[in-house]
Amino acid sequence: MLENLSKYKIILGSNSPRRKELLSGLDIKFNVKVIPGLEENYPETLDPQEIPVFLSKQKAEAYLSSLDDTMLLITADTIVWNGNAVIGKPKNRAEAIQILRSLSGHEHHVVTGVCLTTMKKQLTFSVISSVRFASLNDEEIIYYVDKYKPFDKAGAYGIQEWIGYVGVESISGSFYNIMGLPVQRLYQELKTF
Repeated sequence: MLENLSKYKIILGSNSPRRKELLSGLDIKFNVKVIPGLEENYPETLDPQEIPVFLSKQKAEAYLSSLDDTMLLITADTIVWNGNAVIGKPKNRAEAIQILRSLSGHEHHVVTGVCLTTMKKQLTFSVISSVRFASLNDEEIIYYVDKYKPFDKAGAYGIQEWIGYVGVESISGSFYNIMGLPVQRLYQELKTF
């Protein structure tokens, strides 16, 4: 169905097992290439939906020297926006617990920015989903953090894990975006790329 991509070797520039799983769901062939230690800094003046787009472009720039005319690179970044704060990946157990306490009983937004890059073209977009958490007690939060160790996840949680089953009251928008890759929108963009 994505015959327009047949001339490209598709590269996923991400170490995320969830992004790999989600991209696999589109039934396209791709390889994973990871450049470790990429910077994830952004100007403080950016709006929330601009931050992950900026970061996904920043990631793409790191790969440019290794691309050739036959390659299409996909990079992405996800943030959680709660109130007036960007919530990234927790640095440790205490921070993960504190983040989940701040999300408990509230609605927050998950924003994923995606960057499609070839030697001749670059396209970016972002997708926003809203998540409402039930009120979680400390026993539930600590159980989740200790068992699932969500230190590699923006917002300190994976919606597809235990906490998503017991804590998520509602979502508005793409479920897969909350996991880290808005595959429906990505598919639409790839059809016309």
